[in-house]
Amino acid sequence: MLRMNGFMRTPRFTATVIGAAGVLLAVAAAPGQVPTDPTDTSGIGIVEKLNGQVPLELRFTDDTGRSVTLGDYFRGEKPVLLTLVYYTCPGICNALLNGFAYTLADMAWTAGDEFEIVTVSIDPTESYLLADGKKKSYIELYGREAAADGWHFLVGDQENITALAEAVGFGYRYEQGTGLYTHAATLMVCTPDGRMSRYLNDVIFEPTTLQLALTEASQGTIGTPVARFLLRWCYTYDPTTGAYVMAARKVMTIVGGVTLILTVAGLGLLWRRELRTKRDGTVLPRPQT
Repeated sequence: MLRMNGFMRTPRFTATVIGAAGVLLAVAAAPGQVPTDPTDTSGIGIVEKLNGQVPLELRFTDDTGRSVTLGDYFRGEKPVLLTLVYYTCPGICNALLNGFAYTLADMAWTAGDEFEIVTVSIDPTESYLLADGKKKSYIELYGREAAADGWHFLVGDQENITALAEAVGFGYRYEQGTGLYTHAATLMVCTPDGRMSRYLNDVIFEPTTLQLALTEASQGTIGTPVARFLLRWCYTYDPTTGAYVMAARKVMTIVGGVTLILTVAGLGLLWRRELRTKRDGTVLPRPQT
């Protein structure tokens, strides 16, 4: 196993990093993967709208052809991981979903049990049949058939796509010259009632970061007591790295508090022993010289 940035990396995770890097290099070299005018980045990028509300009334079509609303997946019970991609994307979308699937496979939790995943296409021309094929391939990559009920692939019309993208701060642009979309890569962590909790702006995710983000978004309704304690007292989210890092001040406060408690407890024991000795009238024997 490798250690990077303070986290243990499994061989599978390392393979994901290498594979994603290769895809990103290919994206950089492939025509049509950059804006028609590289100097024009207007409207492209992620504007974090923390605590913003996902429009739950928006209507899409799921991978079975059924008409659904986003509210069908935000029922107030489980946190939701939201991704905006498009299924015929030749580059960064695949890197994002591949890295995501490998991270999910390394987690103890399973989509559909502790959390839900909603993946939405930003291309209004894509059909639910394409979404179905994409879902099957990523459930296979995930390696857990049971997750099929918890990972939902949606398509929709331009009006609903635009409304969702604007609400969550996902900026993208259709390039007339190439027929492709220019956009950033992000994984959005949402609360069970559909508020934006965290943006993980990358194509490679650490299982620890994702699990802590889900625990935080769930407001403690999922995760072990230990995980909730670590999140509350030991870790803090660093937006510059997109990861949860050890909060030195919090840890020092805890260590100081524990040290004080142990010191007081030790002094208390000595005090009680001295009182008992005086009450019994016993004199401790002097050491032999």
